Amino acid sequence: MSALKTGKEPSGRPALAFGVADPAQDEPVPLAHRVLQQSAVFQFTDLLYRARSLDQIYDAAFDAINDMLGCTRAAIMRFDDRTALRFVAWRRLSEDYRAGAQGHSPWQSGEKEPAAIYVDDIGKADLPPDLIALIRHEGIGALAFIPIMVGQDMAGKLVFYYDTPHPFTDEERGMALIIARQLGFAIERYHNDQTARRFAALVESSDDAIISKSLEGVIVSWNAGAERLFGYTASEAVGRSVMMLIPPDRHNEEPAILARIRAGERIDHYETIRRRKDGSLVDISLSVSPIKDAGGVIIGASKIARDITERRRAQEQQQLLLHEMNHRVKNLFALATSIVNLSVASAETPAMLASIVADRLGALSRAHALTLASRTADNGFRKTATLHALIEAILAPYVEGPQGERRRFTVEGLDIELAENVVTPVALLLHEFATNAAKYGSFSTPTGRVAIECRRRGGDAVIVWRETGGPQVQPSDAEGFGSRLVRLAASQFGGFSREWHPEGLVIELTMDLSRVGP
Repeated sequence: MSALKTGKEPSGRPALAFGVADPAQDEPVPLAHRVLQQSAVFQFTDLLYRARSLDQIYDAAFDAINDMLGCTRAAIMRFDDRTALRFVAWRRLSEDYRAGAQGHSPWQSGEKEPAAIYVDDIGKADLPPDLIALIRHEGIGALAFIPIMVGQDMAGKLVFYYDTPHPFTDEERGMALIIARQLGFAIERYHNDQTARRFAALVESSDDAIISKSLEGVIVSWNAGAERLFGYTASEAVGRSVMMLIPPDRHNEEPAILARIRAGERIDHYETIRRRKDGSLVDISLSVSPIKDAGGVIIGASKIARDITERRRAQEQQQLLLHEMNHRVKNLFALATSIVNLSVASAETPAMLASIVADRLGALSRAHALTLASRTADNGFRKTATLHALIEAILAPYVEGPQGERRRFTVEGLDIELAENVVTPVALLLHEFATNAAKYGSFSTPTGRVAIECRRRGGDAVIVWRETGGPQVQPSDAEGFGSRLVRLAASQFGGFSREWHPEGLVIELTMDLSRVGP
């Protein structure tokens, strides 16, 4: 390599120059020239500040090179994802030159302390012959490579070209470094702005409530999701204490959260309750993260709150269904045992016992099927049963004798057609009555009976379930799952009451005809 010179750039980094030596810099620079230089720098800085795209940033750099260095040919190259330098912007460079020079670089991606390189005379530079030929063919006599730093890493290079050999003065090198540094700052600011805009768009479009607050608990930002969840607008929330969202019985949570944030902790999926503007409470899942400044100091916290009301409701419903299933399975086993025990008295042989039990279990299955609404071709529900038919189906297991000649129950009075949405809850009630009678009441003894009377009372249909011939039953105020289930089911369409008489239990089920009829 010819006459390699090293010096110091204004940044303190070493600069490399090939070929022509620097002229003496002893002559004072005229004041008018300095004023023009400063004016060009201010204009360049202003253009970069107002630039809204990378193309505008690159054009401002090319204009500055022309104004400050008197150079009309230049290029900006950036490292791509494969860590190769690619042309991203250029002036007065041919396509053939760009294709041939693509990827050439004296530096590696991410280099920390790259030095600017100045080639004063291409004819005296020690470069590969094919590259020299390419440069000469483009009519380039001198060039300079100035690293572009984004943050602490090298992101690319700024290249400017002269048509003839050109000795680079210290002043020109200083101007070149200023242009490259400002270019790096502008690229970094552009990328940061783009990232901030994308982040702001994500925050604003999020269905979750995203809130930032100071370490004193004062709300700093409030997105649209927070407005939807809590009811406060941003103007109503920003500047106020986050305690306005916390119910009085949970005021101790916020100091504990802030203490953990100050310690640098992140809080994930903390389930709690918060208060809306209208005073209603909402179940939320809360994630809280520290916010740090450029120096890594924690200055606040970011909260993401998600409404989990529906999830909580689904969990409660799931638990109710699991309890109900457990209750139903136990009842079915108890009912099956009762059917076997009751069938033994009327069965003369094991085969007859098996037949009677199978018939009664089959009747129980048919009764269960009757409670399920069927769908018609148009996906609508059709009505499935009358009140008497439903009672007969539920109590079918308590018809005894080979021909069903001995019935353990009677059904009399009003008969109505039931709407599809009440068939299942009414069936659940009747099944619960029958199961309890089989376990503790009239159906638990060979001579016990149940009389069911249906009648109208004003706008209601009333079912009276009267047991006789059973064991002595002691009244109880304790409410088990079955009792709760009966009460909840009955509340859907009317009321429920029960009384213990010496001769047996009497249940009265009241149904609003406007709610149970088709």
